[in-house]
Amino acid sequence: MSPQPQPFRMPSTPHPVDPYDGVLLVDKPSGPTSHDIVDAIRRRFDFDKVGHGGTLDPQATGLLILLIGKATKLSDRFIGSDKAYDGDLMLGIATDSFDADGRIVREADWRGVTREQVEAELAKRQGDILQTPPMVSAVKVAGVPLYKRARKGQTVERKPRLIHVYEFSLRAFDPPIASFTMRCTKGTYVRSLCADVGDALGCGAHLKALRRTASGAFKVESAAPLDSLLAMDRTQLRSRVLTLHDLALAGII
Repeated sequence: MSPQPQPFRMPSTPHPVDPYDGVLLVDKPSGPTSHDIVDAIRRRFDFDKVGHGGTLDPQATGLLILLIGKATKLSDRFIGSDKAYDGDLMLGIATDSFDADGRIVREADWRGVTREQVEAELAKRQGDILQTPPMVSAVKVAGVPLYKRARKGQTVERKPRLIHVYEFSLRAFDPPIASFTMRCTKGTYVRSLCADVGDALGCGAHLKALRRTASGAFKVESAAPLDSLLAMDRTQLRSRVLTLHDLALAGII
């Protein structure tokens, strides 16, 4: 005779809820890496665990989602969310990293490029795209980040990845700068798309500036500048943390 199932009983000493287990929205400045900011928050407030919901390149600014405590277990969910950006593409200069931090590899006359031509090239890069990660990136091949190989002058074969660009539209055209808005899936290298546009136009281009404006359900308007967060004490920071309960009520987790 099979044993009878036992009724569920609430534990006599439930685990306390930590009000700092949750999400902290940071408006990242240009310069530090995403990991630098994770470390700064962890050290300043003496947190055991801090992670992120998707990195930004050092030169990029905007929304960086930090995950504190038990929320670090949800990192895949946040990293996998769609992203939105505003950026500036500079015509006439191509770099080895496709952004302003790279070494200039080509310069060409951009003065014949029209607004209509730029709009057409942006439009061509909407939808499903197979994109090859750039050599200057954190993608690992045989366990080694590509950027480390690039520093040694090495180039290795990379597998293309399927991405989707929902929107790649021109916001303003002040040659040689073309300002754009992009909405895309995770893992999209915006700087690679900018370099592709420059190649198609015949003059080369690179990503001059990038700002993340949204990630999943979160927008940069709800984020606080890093300096202001670091100036807070733990009690003040608590009001900036979206707890796991808050996220559940909002239907985010």
